[in-house]
Amino acid sequence: MTTHYHIALNFEDGVTRFVDCGANEKVLDAAFRNRINLPMDCSDGVCGTCKCRAENGKYDLGDDYIDEALTADEAAEGLVLTCQMVPKSDCVIAVPVPSTACKTGTAQFAAAVGEVTAFSDAAYELVLDIPAEAPVFLPGQYVNIDVPGSGQHRSYSFSSAPGSRRMTFMIKQVPGGLMSGWLGSAQAGQPLQMTGPLGTFYLRAVTRPMLFLAGGTGLAPFLSMLEVLAQQDLTQPVHLIYGVTRDQDLVMVDRLAEYARRIPGFTYGTCVADPQTTHPQQGYVTQHMPAQVLHAGNVDVYLCGPPPMVDAVQKCFKAEGIVPASFHYEKFTPNTAGAA
Repeated sequence: MTTHYHIALNFEDGVTRFVDCGANEKVLDAAFRNRINLPMDCSDGVCGTCKCRAENGKYDLGDDYIDEALTADEAAEGLVLTCQMVPKSDCVIAVPVPSTACKTGTAQFAAAVGEVTAFSDAAYELVLDIPAEAPVFLPGQYVNIDVPGSGQHRSYSFSSAPGSRRMTFMIKQVPGGLMSGWLGSAQAGQPLQMTGPLGTFYLRAVTRPMLFLAGGTGLAPFLSMLEVLAQQDLTQPVHLIYGVTRDQDLVMVDRLAEYARRIPGFTYGTCVADPQTTHPQQGYVTQHMPAQVLHAGNVDVYLCGPPPMVDAVQKCFKAEGIVPASFHYEKFTPNTAGAA
């Protein structure tokens, strides 16, 4: 019988902290026990100061709070009082203040290089051996990885799923790039320092069809999400569109094919923007979104790609009159050479 649950506290500034909460323990108490001062005043379900949003998981709020603190409509929308919330499964809670306001911050941990694989001149896959205490994260989140000897860091999304034997990252090869240059000569066993997990881009509870849009190495967080979905009893359709600039940028497609075999209802398509491509689908992701994957707006959209791609998708939805049920996105810009 489960005696505790994992609770992810996702703060307004993107910092995520995980705490263990007893099967009969209130979330506010579990957070305080872990030295995380969630907002509170009365702790008796009267003031509403500790109000947060439960994004995933099952829980019990009891009936010891007053309507002025949490109305029935708010509770129906997923709002909770952490001073009354007793989890009945692992949960994800959005906390509407920055982590610094709760006297907490990002976690730090170390890992060692396992192997580095180059995909032509397009990308690297960095595989890290997990330390004794493996970091916990939500599928889709990222970490800051210190580049040895530089005093700088770079941010990368996990491409592995939480709980995997090794941590993996998909990293774009950038000419003159700080991390790209280091990875070109990285040796197995070299230590790396990390800070995280971070980010509000992560997989929510699956309640309707989903559309994943990946641009280049923005495929990484979706590989993490797909591995998690492969372990669930998925009943909703999921379609992924993977767009790149050049033919050689289209990497790890074999892994998508494997997920299509493992996950019922998962399909994917690829496209290449280069007008000279030999790929059968030329153009951008916005040109390859058939109506059937948009479900007339009854769809949760997840997008990870460069800012122009995010802007183009938003404009496309507006032009087509599509308002997704939810739209989660992460913009990223490849880093160039670091300053001396």
